[in-house]
Amino acid sequence: MDGLSLSPVAMFLQAGPIGKAVMAILLFASIWCWILILEGVFTVARLAKALKAARAGGAQTLLAPIDAAGQEAALFQIAGESAGEKRQRIAEKMSRAGRELLMRAEGGLPNLAVISSVAPFIGLFGTVWGIMTSFAGIAEAKDTSLAVVAPGIAEALAATAYGLAAAIPASIGYNRIGAAFSRVGVNLAHLIEDRAELLSATSPLTVRKDAA
Repeated sequence: MDGLSLSPVAMFLQAGPIGKAVMAILLFASIWCWILILEGVFTVARLAKALKAARAGGAQTLLAPIDAAGQEAALFQIAGESAGEKRQRIAEKMSRAGRELLMRAEGGLPNLAVISSVAPFIGLFGTVWGIMTSFAGIAEAKDTSLAVVAPGIAEALAATAYGLAAAIPASIGYNRIGAAFSRVGVNLAHLIEDRAELLSATSPLTVRKDAA
């Protein structure tokens, strides 16, 4: 078998209809996986940069919904509310906005988990189908020579390779990007605590009173 026949394109062309369908699905999953990984890395980098700038005292458009939530909570006054209760209320309001921001930023992360867990099984289906093709070839030719079984075995191994090519990057990307989002979440929580304390100390005493 020459080097050309071992290329991914040649393996795809030499496979049967079912094998081609499996490889096409896995190829799409692999491309989608890398798109999600690049998107996740870019989003984490933006959030980390925005948090660093916010720590230095700069205003960040990316974190504007969190600041707006804090400002809104600070302007709302409740009669008889202590300073600690007010700070906790502001922090909770900002935390909800922060969680919504992180959920939107992590939009593609669950899809990486799906690819990493499903792609090997799709590849395994292609593997089993290729082996079945080999046995069918043996039964039809009534011969167990390598020339008879080689196409089906090659198709089976190609499907396995395609499955691993999609699953391995997805698994690594999911774990590494997920850990990066966790670190960003911790830093965001610390920033929210500091901002909530500042807002509770500088907001006016009475702007609007809760009728309840």
